[in-house]
Amino acid sequence: MLRACNKNWSVMFGIGVILSGILLLVFAQAAQADRGDRGNRRGGDSRQFRDSRYQHDRTYLARGQYVRVLPRDRRVVVHGGSRYYSHGGVWYRPSGARFTIVAPPIGLFVPFLPPFYSTIWVSRVPYYYANDVYYTHRGDGYVVVAPPAEQVSQAPPPAEEMFIYPRLGQSEQQQADDRYACHRWAAEQTGFDPTQPPGGSSGTLGGEKRADYQRAMGACLDGRGYTVK
Repeated sequence: MLRACNKNWSVMFGIGVILSGILLLVFAQAAQADRGDRGNRRGGDSRQFRDSRYQHDRTYLARGQYVRVLPRDRRVVVHGGSRYYSHGGVWYRPSGARFTIVAPPIGLFVPFLPPFYSTIWVSRVPYYYANDVYYTHRGDGYVVVAPPAEQVSQAPPPAEEMFIYPRLGQSEQQQADDRYACHRWAAEQTGFDPTQPPGGSSGTLGGEKRADYQRAMGACLDGRGYTVK
């Protein structure tokens, strides 16, 4: 009888040890998952993307990851009936109870640029680049566009023999925006666009149109607080 009781207690003790080990393993895995999720929310996830294109040299969370909580100061944009959230050049889209890090869709209109971006030039038009996304100016904001197929330059184009000085201390972004806006206005007013291939006009007529364009460009920039020589 005594030996039978001892045997039963040994079996029960062994089962208890096994159950305790299983519970400890479950708790350890849950704690690890929770730490990983908190790291994701803090932006400390090791899966990062270093964007060195066009000397951008910024690090972002890689796409395809998910977070349960968005950054507190994110901004929201609606496109095609879907909500997208932006923070620090990273884009998020709802995925069930979580948010997946994604690329913004082509055509997405935003009233802001990422806090850090690189300005590049394509056919004399400024593009703004950050986190493998290209933006161009449109109206009172910016639109996400496909990567340019034409040659990209990191240096601004020559100023068509115009020397432009920002009288009001405008930032580089403001200068690029103003110059592009004035270029579009001057092209509309004169019918001449120096960024397009020359048409069938004679050399004399083409020269007159270019001069008209430069005068319109200068007047527009002067009205925006620039000195043009």
